[in-house]
Amino acid sequence: MLRVFGQAFRTPDLRTKILFTMSMIGIYRIGSYVPTPGVDYPAVQDCLEAVKGDSLYALINLFSGGALLQLSIFALGIMPYITASIILQLLTVVIPRLETLKKEGQAGTVKITQYTRYLTVGLAILQSTGIIALARSGQLLQGCPTPIIPDNSIQMTFTMIAIMTAGTAVIMWLGELITDRGIGNGMSLMIFTSIIAGFPGQLSNIYASRGAWTILVVLVVGLAVVAFVVLIEQAQRRIPVQYAKRMVGRRQYGGSSTYIPIKVNQAGVIPVIFASSMLYLPVLFVTLSNNTGVVNTWVQTHLVRGSGAWYAALFFLLTIFFTYFYVAITFNSDDIADNMKKYGGFIPGIRAGRPTAEYLDYVLTRLTAVGSVYLAAIAVIPIVVFASFGQGQNFLFGGTSILIMVGVGLDTVKQIESQLQQRSYEGFLR
Repeated sequence: MLRVFGQAFRTPDLRTKILFTMSMIGIYRIGSYVPTPGVDYPAVQDCLEAVKGDSLYALINLFSGGALLQLSIFALGIMPYITASIILQLLTVVIPRLETLKKEGQAGTVKITQYTRYLTVGLAILQSTGIIALARSGQLLQGCPTPIIPDNSIQMTFTMIAIMTAGTAVIMWLGELITDRGIGNGMSLMIFTSIIAGFPGQLSNIYASRGAWTILVVLVVGLAVVAFVVLIEQAQRRIPVQYAKRMVGRRQYGGSSTYIPIKVNQAGVIPVIFASSMLYLPVLFVTLSNNTGVVNTWVQTHLVRGSGAWYAALFFLLTIFFTYFYVAITFNSDDIADNMKKYGGFIPGIRAGRPTAEYLDYVLTRLTAVGSVYLAAIAVIPIVVFASFGQGQNFLFGGTSILIMVGVGLDTVKQIESQLQQRSYEGFLR
């Protein structure tokens, strides 16, 4: 594999793409440490040492590479773009205009991408306003002994909102540059970089609190989890499809056989993000309301991440629910069956048309049952470890992070391999 890496760097155009990708990622990481004007950076560092982070905003902080709690110019990270993309994808099913654009090919995709950019900027304005308000009230870093934003003027507030929003736009631009001129999907690589950026600090915390043997155990278990995730992410059910022969003029078309690949994890990591967001909303509402009623106390006790069995059970069930929900709106078996019928395709033993759609739904439902349980199990691993050993927040190989890392890693390796194979190289594995 190291020899093939060397071959990749000896190929001029591939080397240029890899170096360009690395330089864009370097700019992204530098921006994650540049403080926003108006923020008392030494006070932020003291607060981070005092409270050791805040699990309430763990998901957003994860996607920003730790920039959120440091209130840097890239504090929002790629989260507004992810949210905007998910919203547009869901609205495509509801709004006929967006569904029409999606079917128009490249022109429609460009238009939807433009809408996603506009929505990203709008969400960035809203999220930056909320984060600044939480930082000033002391709820972003709870238990912080000193104020981290000393200047409360309107002018400084607008300046901070504008800079954080501009930071999100720059991240979006860097991601698109990587997609166009580099290797892999730029947005995915940004998230991947943000996640692995926290690994050295987490390993250091484990070593300081538990010792070297705990790190060894975590790495061994982590490798096993990674192997299991790779196995499931690559697993797919291949439904054979046969195309009948047909004559168009004097030429004969069809007569070939192919297959429809349906992955076990058809939904990706989106259901886990949905489930985390749903459990985050009541805690955020209670935190902002500052009430001390019975319901608020119960929410603070049982629905905070890592709080115990209630959170783990609800997280598990919501992940399963959102897996079925997301697969149902993204995989349209009726359209696939209609397209197959239009071009003379059929599944052996299944009639074309409605019976084909019902068969695809039947297969998809069974695969989603396995995929949803797999997603839910991976998602609750850090919570179970935290409840058992008190180290859930430091468990590196579990939850959303491992799903994103493996998915992005596999996709990037496939793109590099495809370019190497165009030049008659063997790829990473023989």
